[in-house]
Amino acid sequence: MKKKIYAIDLFCGIGGLTNGLIESGIDVLAGFDIDATCKYAYETNNDSTFYDTDISKLSGDYLLELFPENSIKVLVGCAPCQPFSNHTLKIKNRNKDSKWGLLYEFSRLIEEVNPEIVSMENVAQIKKEQVFQDFIDLLKRNNYKIFKKIIRTADYGVPQSRRRMVVLASKNENIEMIKPSYNKENYITVKKTIGKMEPIDDGETSKKDILHRSSKLKEKNKLRIQKSKPGGTWRDWPKELIANCHNKVEGKTYPSVYGRMKWDKVAPTITTQFYNFGTGRFGHPEQDRGLSLREGAMLQTFSPEYKFIDPEKKISFGKLGIHIGNAVPVKLGYAIGKSILKHVGEYNDES
Repeated sequence: MKKKIYAIDLFCGIGGLTNGLIESGIDVLAGFDIDATCKYAYETNNDSTFYDTDISKLSGDYLLELFPENSIKVLVGCAPCQPFSNHTLKIKNRNKDSKWGLLYEFSRLIEEVNPEIVSMENVAQIKKEQVFQDFIDLLKRNNYKIFKKIIRTADYGVPQSRRRMVVLASKNENIEMIKPSYNKENYITVKKTIGKMEPIDDGETSKKDILHRSSKLKEKNKLRIQKSKPGGTWRDWPKELIANCHNKVEGKTYPSVYGRMKWDKVAPTITTQFYNFGTGRFGHPEQDRGLSLREGAMLQTFSPEYKFIDPEKKISFGKLGIHIGNAVPVKLGYAIGKSILKHVGEYNDES
């Protein structure tokens, strides 16, 4: 019989990558993450076990015990990307961030587990960092054949302008991403994704979906969004609404805040602050509010039924924003899974 594929997801968060892999047809045995608050969403929506574990304390032997005998082992993960993002480029000593070394821990586990297939995705900027080159060098030393490319996630059905570095590596022949299903002519738009959501005001929560809630705007920001145009910037406002920082020379170079999205385009990259009107172009295209938590999750291609909140606990905009914004978009996970399955199908002959 053909060997069956099983995956383990490191830095799994609330399960965006896991969910996409499962949708593609790959069984995910477990997800590991140091943030215990991710457990509810991860296990409620995925037939996988969540382990509240510091990856740096995890051993390859422990992971090997989880994989069934005679299986094709897949190790996937997205190490926290904040140290490598554009937002931290000007921060001094950012390489001393505790998250900086987590890609080295991923590398260590690859050597200890020796899986047949590895997948890693991260921000596009990581390609400039030594830690990334060290990661690629380790794969080469361990005889992996490597695919690495910065992709537009919109090409794979994610309604965002997000670009990501995707690495696929295999012990068996060359591996690569499947061909994109979308292009600029047929990208999935903001309107197609959230256009049918129930209208709500700022600070309001839908009675049908507790996650469809938006943050309350301060009076001045309410006036600002009312004067904002889809695809526009704060430069469209009357002078009395422009923030003092934007009147300064350095502030004038930051037009991509306090803006509305456009219905007929993809969204900007969803960040951990996507619910905050002032932190990016996250204004609703026509309602005078920022994105709701559910809308942000849907733009990350989570199902509208994906459960994020333990009903016995209070909702925290900050925590849920981090959970959703840090997640691997589900459809990107799905494309990675289909790429792995296509590759395995090409060499996994019946014995």
